[in-house]
Amino acid sequence: MSDTNDKPEKNGSSWTGKAALAGAAIGSAAIAAALLYASRRKERAEQERKAPKDAPETD
Repeated sequence: MSDTNDKPEKNGSSWTGKAALAGAAIGSAAIAAALLYASRRKERAEQERKAPKDAPETD
């Protein structure tokens, strides 16, 4: 008693393979976005730290 759904497709385009590739692409895009966000946040924090707290007023 073998289940016919366990056999791979003959043309090699199974939906699980495509889903795995899509998941990998989405995952890497999410990681890249998180790294970009973190680096921008770090740059802003460094700029705020370097800026003088009480800038002298000039007219």
